[in-house]
Amino acid sequence: MEASQALAELRELSAQIASAVVLGADGTVLASTSDDAGATERLAASARELIGAAAELGAADQEVTRVEVELAEGALFVISEGRGTIAATTGPEPTSGLVVYDLRTCLRSIDEPAPKRRRSTRKPKEDAE
Repeated sequence: MEASQALAELRELSAQIASAVVLGADGTVLASTSDDAGATERLAASARELIGAAAELGAADQEVTRVEVELAEGALFVISEGRGTIAATTGPEPTSGLVVYDLRTCLRSIDEPAPKRRRSTRKPKEDAE
């Protein structure tokens, strides 16, 4: 399924998710629950920064798969798997295990984006005389 559809289903399934964004393997935004481009980019940038910071703390050969930050006013979850990343904000005191499960399920339901087709150049038509 497409990333935007997966996020729509996530929002219906999980009342704890306030906002979410899906990033491709290269870190580009594939879909967001927000129509606000600035809010989407801030959440995406936070996800990239948290994954990067966590990677610096761990062993060089291990991939960061989960980062969770909980504050009094809410939490930020970042789940990363080889082909993509999903980040979500919640309200205060979320049920962490359930949020992580929902985010992983959402991320795994997203189909790999189809590779962009390269346009082949047409050979010029030769004059027919």
